[in-house]
Amino acid sequence: MTDSAPVDPTSTTGWQTLAGIADGFTPDLRGWFDAEPGRADKYTFQAADLTVDLSKNLLTDDILAALLEVAKSADVAGRYQAMISGEHINVTEDRAVLHTALRRPKNGEGLVPPAGFTVDGQDVDADVHATLDKVYAFAEKVRSGEWTGVTGKRIETVVNIGIGGSDLGPVMVYEALKPYVQEGIEARFVSNIDPNDVYEKTAGLDPETTLFIVASKTFGTLETLTNARLAREWLWDSLTAAGAIDASDEARTGAVAKHFVAVSTALDKVAAFGIDPENAFGFWDWVGGRYSVDSAIGTSVVIAIGPDNWREFLAGFHAVDEHMRTTPLEQNVPVLMGLLNVWYSNFLGAQSHAVLPYAQYLHRFAAYLQQLTMESNGKSVRWDGTPVTVDTGEVFWGEPGTNGQHAFYQLIHQGTRIIPADFIAVANPGHPLKDATGDGAGVAPGTDVHTLFMANYFAQTKALAFGKTADEVRAEGTKESVVPARVFSGNRPTTSILAPALTPSVVGQLIALYEHIVFVEGTIWGIDSFDQWGVELGKQLALQVTPAVGGDAEALDAQDASTKSLIQKYLELRD
Repeated sequence: MTDSAPVDPTSTTGWQTLAGIADGFTPDLRGWFDAEPGRADKYTFQAADLTVDLSKNLLTDDILAALLEVAKSADVAGRYQAMISGEHINVTEDRAVLHTALRRPKNGEGLVPPAGFTVDGQDVDADVHATLDKVYAFAEKVRSGEWTGVTGKRIETVVNIGIGGSDLGPVMVYEALKPYVQEGIEARFVSNIDPNDVYEKTAGLDPETTLFIVASKTFGTLETLTNARLAREWLWDSLTAAGAIDASDEARTGAVAKHFVAVSTALDKVAAFGIDPENAFGFWDWVGGRYSVDSAIGTSVVIAIGPDNWREFLAGFHAVDEHMRTTPLEQNVPVLMGLLNVWYSNFLGAQSHAVLPYAQYLHRFAAYLQQLTMESNGKSVRWDGTPVTVDTGEVFWGEPGTNGQHAFYQLIHQGTRIIPADFIAVANPGHPLKDATGDGAGVAPGTDVHTLFMANYFAQTKALAFGKTADEVRAEGTKESVVPARVFSGNRPTTSILAPALTPSVVGQLIALYEHIVFVEGTIWGIDSFDQWGVELGKQLALQVTPAVGGDAEALDAQDASTKSLIQKYLELRD
């Protein structure tokens, strides 16, 4: 599997069929729904708690059949089985890809692979659950007040210091699950090396009640370790100023031991920083950063919401993993959504994909998906090193509804570009509120605001699918000169995802859904979705450029003309 060349999708019968359909393709969602009253039922599927309606996509039975043939030709099901079994499908790093193992039930019966399976000499299940148990025990100490700061006060604020997957996942999940956060505990997240980030995130904090979690697998990430040192200085200075410790090395060492823990496997570097290695939580090279939120990287969130809710979160992941593993391709939601993305990207010219959660607590979900999708599938070579034969990847973006309606929906509704969009909503809000007074017009007194909110969710996909014709605009009495501007073409593709509530399980399900969508696309395109060499060059050059930015004349002269000019201007402007 891992040594073989990927299938060139353009050589498959299904791909050639799709190319023929796309030539002159004219979608007609109004006509398709009129001709087939059962279309919504036929194209609506269930994955765990997620109801997924694909009926408003530009999809017919012929298109679906051809897409499924492409998936079978690429052996999506076989490659998924290879992944979860620990084969080294990350070929450029010669690693297994086992993020699905992070959420396998402890001592689970009927697991595939069986419980206790070994990869590269490692009992994966035993190692994962040993780490989870350690994280849970630590979280309970913090939540109960057993773990205290250096002066004996209980922890009130947890500050996670990480970047990329060590930040985007935890902050997204923390925000998504705010209603589950224990009263008296707050989490903050520092990622940017811009010094304003660590300054703002420590502003107003009591050093005696603050715990820092430094998340870096190698304990060598430039941004993370720089911010960790800044946080350590803040802790020392603040505790000293408050008279909580003196300025001795012994007092400083003791303060770090009580106010810093690590998520890392580099125990020597952790110890050198001053953190007790016993308070370091590890993970493995078969977990990519963007797939690691359900590992020890999520320690800050485990502290905030508690181990029981975290177990439910992991169970949500596993439910979708099992859906992906066991469901036939024809009803497999991640497979179908991934195939639709291929259809839009490779045949209909779509270059971006909007993710629009009608749930304010998911306001960081699109940012999280940007790393998951674009770091995974932003590749131009296949896993055997040969050039790709088709366009790969899409630009994922989005904001919560209804905010986006008043910003960029104009482009989605009436622009010239096709922008497939996923609309995500929950039936039951975390905080049901009513508008007691109303506005005397469209909003009646006592209106359930979530009902009003959801009306927008349903109305937007309806408008995008079916639009408004010129005759319908005229029938409203619109002046003829304005009619063209008020026509909506419709046939704008959307997927609707609806869940009962934004529970820990549902958040896990949503993340796993998109992880597997990424997997499907990458398999069809023949790329390694699990390396990220594209992030390396800029980091290497930053280290080379740093002396020039610091004023080193020789280093400045070594830069290209544009970079040199910009640095010179920066040095002029710097106070």
